Amino acid sequence: MKLADRIVADPETCSGHPRIEGTRVRVSNVLGWLAAGMSATEIVADYPYLTEADIRAALEFAAKAIDAAPVAAE
Repeated sequence: MKLADRIVADPETCSGHPRIEGTRVRVSNVLGWLAAGMSATEIVADYPYLTEADIRAALEFAAKAIDAAPVAAE
C-alpha cells in the first residue's frame, strides 16, 4: 500500500510500519535521527541508499499522519 510519495507499508516488511520504499528504513527511524540533531545531509551520508527527497517524504508523511490523528480531550 502506497501511503505517500516514496513511503510504503507492507505487513510482510518491518511489521507493516511505514518505511522508505525499497529499503527497511522506517519513517520513525528518520524522524528519530532528525530529532537527535542529524541533518538530512548527514543521514544520506550515513545511508547512501537514501536521498534527501526520501527524508522530506518521511517528514511529509509524519505531518499528514499527525494532522489526521484525533486529539485527546484534556
